[in-house]
Amino acid sequence: MVVNRLAESLSRLLPGELAEDIKHNISSAVASALDRMNLVTREELEVQEAVLMRTREKVEQLEARLAEYEKALKAKEGDE
Repeated sequence: MVVNRLAESLSRLLPGELAEDIKHNISSAVASALDRMNLVTREELEVQEAVLMRTREKVEQLEARLAEYEKALKAKEGDE
């Protein structure tokens, strides 16, 4: 990750304590920025993908049933 490489470079260039302070500040800034982005975890994404897949399957089933009902209704109207 770019942040890790930057922190490592700073660690080599600066005295130990100053490098650690800067590394901590950079990590905090990045973490804060990521928190503000309202990102989700991989696990949350996978759960939502599974929910979406089940929902799509149900919609497809309902569409097929509706098509059958419409076909039956048209056939019934044609008989009358």
